[in-house]
Formats: sequence, C-alpha cells, structure tokens
Amino acid sequence: MSDPDRFFLERYALTLSDLERFLAEALSEGGEYADLYFEHTTASSILLDESLVKTATEGISMGCGIRVLAGEQTGYAYTDDLAPEKILKAARIAARIASGPARVSTVGLSTIETTHNFYPVALPSTDRELAEKLELVFRADRAARAYDPRIRQVRATYGDQVRHILIAGSDGRLVTDFQPLVRLGVFTIAQDTGNLQAGSAGGGGRVGLEFFQGENSPEDHAREAARQAIVQLDARDAPAGEMEVVLGPGWPGILLHEAIGHGLEADFNRKGVSAFSGRLGQRVASELCTVVDDGTIRDRRGSLNVDDEGEPTQRTILIEKGILRGYLQDKLSAGIMNTSRTGNGRRESYEHIPMPRMTNTCMLPGNEDPQDILRSVKHGLYAVNFGGGQVDITNGKFVFSASEAYLIEDGKVTAPVKGATLIGDGPTVLTRVTAVGNDLKLDRGIGTCGKDGQSVPVGVGIPTLKVRRLTVGGTASRALQSFM
Repeated sequence: MSDPDRFFLERYALTLSDLERFLAEALSEGGEYADLYFEHTTASSILLDESLVKTATEGISMGCGIRVLAGEQTGYAYTDDLAPEKILKAARIAARIASGPARVSTVGLSTIETTHNFYPVALPSTDRELAEKLELVFRADRAARAYDPRIRQVRATYGDQVRHILIAGSDGRLVTDFQPLVRLGVFTIAQDTGNLQAGSAGGGGRVGLEFFQGENSPEDHAREAARQAIVQLDARDAPAGEMEVVLGPGWPGILLHEAIGHGLEADFNRKGVSAFSGRLGQRVASELCTVVDDGTIRDRRGSLNVDDEGEPTQRTILIEKGILRGYLQDKLSAGIMNTSRTGNGRRESYEHIPMPRMTNTCMLPGNEDPQDILRSVKHGLYAVNFGGGQVDITNGKFVFSASEAYLIEDGKVTAPVKGATLIGDGPTVLTRVTAVGNDLKLDRGIGTCGKDGQSVPVGVGIPTLKVRRLTVGGTASRALQSFM
C-alpha cells in the first residue's frame, strides 16, 4: 500500500480488513456490487457586505456513504459516525434496500494508483491564515467602490474547501484523492437617479491562494463586476422577436451546459426522457459544432483526478461535427446501457448518491475571427453574460436571461440593452449555428450545477457563436419594428 493510501486509512481510523468487512455486509442481501465512499472535508467561508465582515466560518465534516447495486435497484445509506458498528449498520440498510437475487462476496482490495494530478496545489487554501483570506475580500471591496462613484453597494464572498476521499468497491478497487477548491465572488449595485443595476464577477478553481494574482486578482474581479453594473445604467430596453444572436465566448457556455449538456447525461437517456434519447450516430447539430466534456483540464473548477465512483476522468466527445457520439456515463447507467464509464459519476457529498454529471463542458473552437462574425450580422443581439435560466430536459426548451447584452446594427456592436431573455430549445439552436469563432474561452471558475437536489462544481466554455435565428424576449416590442 502506498503512503498516501495509508494516510487516508489512518485519517478514518480504519484498516483494509475493516473495509472488506463493510463491503461483505453491504452484499449480504444479494447485491451485485457495493462501494464505500469516505469523505473528510475542511471548509471556510467569508461574507463581506457594506465593507463589514458579516460572517466568517470554518468547519470540518466527515462521513461515509454506502451504495449497493442490484440490477437497476440502488440502495444507499450514510453515516457521519465512523465507528465500525455504525458503518456496518448503514451497510445493512443499503443492502436491504437493494436486495437482489444474487449472492456476491467481495474480493480483496488493492490500491489503484492515479497516474496524473490535475490540481497540484502545494499549500491548500484551508491551511492559510484567515487574515490572508480577509485581505482578498477587502481588496475586492475597495476596488469596486473606487471604480465609479455610482457603485453604491458591494458584496464580496470567499469560500474554500479541501476534500479527502477514499472509495472502496467490491470489485477490489481502492482509490483515494485530495481535492482542493477555492472561489472568490464580487456582487455590485450601481445607482443613478433611481436607476439600480447589478453586476457580478468572480473566479477560482482547484488552486491555492496564489491564483488570485494578475488577471485573477480581487481587483480584477471587482472592476469587472462594477463595469457590468455601470454599463447597465445606460442600457435601453431590449427588443423582442426572432433575430440573429451572437453569443460571446466563455461564461455564455452556461447555455450549452444547461440546454445541451444535461440532455446528454446517461440517466436521462437510458430512461428515454431526454431530447437526445436514442439518437446516437444521428445529426443533432450544425456540422460546425463539436461538444466535449473534459474532466482533465488542469486547475479547472470542474476537473477531477477520479470521479466520485473512483473512475479516472477523461475527455469525452459528445457531439462531433454535428453527430451525436456519446453520453456522460456513471457506473449504473453504463452497466444498464452496456457501454463504458466516462468518469462522470459525481455526488455533492457522502450524503448523496452518485449520478451522471458534467465536469467541464465546452464547444471546441472553429476557424472564424470573432470580429468577422459580428460584422456579418446586420441586425441582432450580442449576448456577453448570462444570469439565471430554466431548462426542460425532456425537450431542451430553455429561457435564459442575458445580464449583459448589446444591439448589433449594420455589423457594429452599439447600445447596451437590459431585460433580454433568450428563448428556444437546445437541439434546435445547435442546428442553427452558422459561425464558430477561433476564440474558445472557459469561464473563470465560478460554475455550480444543480441536479436532483445536488450541487457540484463545474466549468463551461464556448467560442463566439452565431445562431441564425433565436427568439429574444424583451420589453421594447415597438422599437423592434424599426430595429429590424
């Protein structure tokens, strides 16, 4: 056994014999497979509001989740008490929930060594002094307020965690990982003669505090949040109707994540409820579109050495030149669909069951100059940043609000607009992509994805994209007649 694995076992005060005993108990009612997921998480958070520290917290959580699979039936139980008798009790509960006809005994555990490290952090942020973290949010607060006197409110948030995980499976696999995560966010409100507008920015990843330097400094994020709010003060009402829409690079990839990515998760497809179900090998997008999910990008928020089932993450091609090539698989779905796992089994914590989830999802770049794409639009909308949205996985229909958008008139980006929403469905939008820029950009490390009550960190990204026709919801319907 390697030193890191010995360290993890000592952290939980367990031995290999203990793990094998827990797995045997989990399989005692006839399950086909069982795994143990141990987690030890250290976390801290800071909220600075009105230039005052409103909250600062530090904490440690620890527990074990036990899963048993029997066909499509899953039994799951967890405990935050790691006394052997408590774990055995949880194992019995999971076994009874998933009781199946087979009788399987666990094999001896052997360590699976990871051959890579996508987040080689020398000093985790959780080991740094609180004063260093406080200085980050105070610097952000000062920079946002100095940007423009019309910035009236600033809220800066900081959060970090280090998660140590150990996964033992009845297939004999024993995997460990050390997963750091840090994020800084800034929210601003600008006011001018009763007009209030908001802006937000932030960044982070599986990095240490040294990340917040240069273009990722607190001042950089603060100025960006302030800039967005100030721009919106002069924004006119958005037009409404169908028009050409250009999506800016980076964070607008959240639309790809929500409207396309979720529909490519295997659980929705094996159940036949996704708009992409049963369409492998078929054209589902413009030939300009290649979409991948990549959990192996160094330092990225959505990256992992191994997923929460112990499977190494990978770069998975989902859509290749418009053709649907695959789905995001966890162990359960891959077994049912008779295909390979893709390293996308993820969970929020030991209290949650794993399921197919995205890591870093992006569209690969094309060959076109972004400025040429904008110049090709006579009348349209340029969406640079997005706020909230809603998506129906069964048909891909979405409604997204653009938090920063501009008119495009005769090939030039002109006035900022407010209140713009994009309305459509993911599969149709993909077929209407007529230009893909050469400027792929990933978000700055702020994404969190929700599914079935679980939240996990993710990354998104796209190059500049032109969509031939998309419905824009806005309040300036009369103005649209002259605009169009």
